[in-house]
Amino acid sequence: MNPVSPLFEKIDSSIEKKVDLIKSSYLRYAVRAMMACLFLTLGTAIAFAIAMKGEDIAHGLGKMLYAFMFSWSLVMILYMNAELGTSNMLYMTVGVYRKRLSVPLALKILFTCVFFNLVGGLIFGSIISLTGPFQGLPADNFLLTSITAKLDKPTLQIVVEAMFANIVVNTAVLVSMRMKDDAGKVAAIIFIIFIFAFLGYEHVIANFPAFTLAFWASGGH
Repeated sequence: MNPVSPLFEKIDSSIEKKVDLIKSSYLRYAVRAMMACLFLTLGTAIAFAIAMKGEDIAHGLGKMLYAFMFSWSLVMILYMNAELGTSNMLYMTVGVYRKRLSVPLALKILFTCVFFNLVGGLIFGSIISLTGPFQGLPADNFLLTSITAKLDKPTLQIVVEAMFANIVVNTAVLVSMRMKDDAGKVAAIIFIIFIFAFLGYEHVIANFPAFTLAFWASGGH
């Protein structure tokens, strides 16, 4: 029998914890999924707030600052044990492939996670839009122009960028699992997530708070 690699041992352990949690307390699992979007909302808010300031200094600086600050969202999510739909797409696929869980259970966990990520994104995105940095924004600010650009993308581009966003995020998750110290984990997460954030790839869960924030900050426009 082939030995299981340390990486797969960690993945299997994570899958078991998710299965145990959703079976023992569906509500607790749902709350953890909502908390993931709390941290995503905070990361998105500070990223956009700093990016808007950066654009006032030099054109193009805002995008770099946005990508760097947004990367801290995944750091918070991983260290606070929140449930993110993107990483669960990896865990559930591996779990089914390695016969660690059934397809119906994997789909239950995944769709529960994504749904409550959406609920969290709507709630926390709406609340944070009421804070100071997002009041009275001009129509050409970095937040609103970024979301407008997303809406103008053709469908094929969105699909391809969504695929690469998932690849980048799950690469960050897997690389962090191989790191032996916290400093290495944090550095790896930040610089890998920077890739998709700077390139503007479409992260489905991150779009939940981003679109909600932009909607309310623009007065519904």
